[in-house]
Amino acid sequence: MSLSSGTPKFRVAICGAGIGGLVLAVTIGKFAGRDVQIDLYEAHDAITATGAGIVFSRRTMEVIEALGLYEEISCVSAKPPSSSHGPQFRKSDIPTGGFKWFQRLVGQSDPVTMHRQLLVDILKRHLPSSCTVHFNKRLTKYDMLSAGSLVLHFADDSTETTDVLIGADGIRSSVRKTLFETLDRDIVDSSKITHYTDASWTGTVVYRAILPAEKLSEIDPNNVALREFVMFCGKDKHITAYPVSQGTLINVAAIVSDEQKAGTPFKGRWVSQVSREGVEEAYQNFEPAVKSLLKCCENMSRWALHTVNELPLASCDRVALIGDACHAMTPHMGAGAGQAMEDAFVLGRLLAHPLTTLDNVSAALKAYQDVRLPAAQLVARNSRLAGHMFHFNVPGYYDGTDHGNEQEELRILEEMIISHFEAQGKDGAMAEWQQAEKSLQGSVGLCNDC
Repeated sequence: MSLSSGTPKFRVAICGAGIGGLVLAVTIGKFAGRDVQIDLYEAHDAITATGAGIVFSRRTMEVIEALGLYEEISCVSAKPPSSSHGPQFRKSDIPTGGFKWFQRLVGQSDPVTMHRQLLVDILKRHLPSSCTVHFNKRLTKYDMLSAGSLVLHFADDSTETTDVLIGADGIRSSVRKTLFETLDRDIVDSSKITHYTDASWTGTVVYRAILPAEKLSEIDPNNVALREFVMFCGKDKHITAYPVSQGTLINVAAIVSDEQKAGTPFKGRWVSQVSREGVEEAYQNFEPAVKSLLKCCENMSRWALHTVNELPLASCDRVALIGDACHAMTPHMGAGAGQAMEDAFVLGRLLAHPLTTLDNVSAALKAYQDVRLPAAQLVARNSRLAGHMFHFNVPGYYDGTDHGNEQEELRILEEMIISHFEAQGKDGAMAEWQQAEKSLQGSVGLCNDC
């Protein structure tokens, strides 16, 4: 794959050493060697994970396998038991006892779960020698020079230059903010700038915790969360729970929505510590298994769930956005991190491609955008709809109350959920990469059948 040895073709600055930024650096290094110089800028003094559990779909596993990480991931992931056919969905807002609603059959593509920090540790070990990590570097803005190079401005008043800038700096992305504030007004209406630069509150809060499986087993040895990936569903709220760290820990995400508050400003800190008792109160009408689960939770945190409004573009000139900086979404499909990894894989392969040079790198960024932006935005829309379904809040379907035909309404909603997830699994990261490569080849006149 290498075009030369010695002098790199160009320099790439990645702002943000989260999962997306790390996968991007690993991908570029794997497929470009030292032909591309990478500078990874992290706002904090270490590379750590935000959140606890992470779910890998078949699509995500394609990326992991292509990067040669499959064995290491498999060694630390929680494998579902052979009796499990996929996530179990329960009707749980029944204080005297919920019931198994259905279990989604997913065959060979069972979701793989693991602790986020373990994934980050593996990715750090695979950072290439062509990558230099810079800590305590929080980007505030960037400027583009007349020659095409970019000047990066950091909160510590330092500056750096680069040829290509990738914003992997999360939902409050400074790269996204500068990109849209400096776009030609023929491209983006000035009245919509803040719509693209600012995150939007969904009216939802997520209570997160991770607990020792042994602790739950002591008080409720038959709790389904010890064995299964389970969704405890109820009106306007649900809990997702699944084993991580080879089953020694249980990841818990308790989600409460108020549709009336969607789009309104959130008052207070987006992330804060909360008492377990307050969360237990929110789920007082749920089944005993949920109450046992919450009783074992300590050090719970509350996350005000914000998303990025759909963007009209994800690249301009030599700047591009990936992951949450581009399409932060709700967690209901368990796809946010996976979509960031797909972004990073496709973009990394394009930047590492032998055809990509400094003169045409903007074409590579656009090829990435044209494939990944609509795909990720579709996932984000589907994730919002999935949340409505889990919360019995889809107009025309089961609304959480029994009108005399609850069983039939739940069956119809079950079919809708299954169909929704099956549609999500079509194609995959490798197919998207091949599509993007074909686009790049066409842009430089080397694709005979484009």
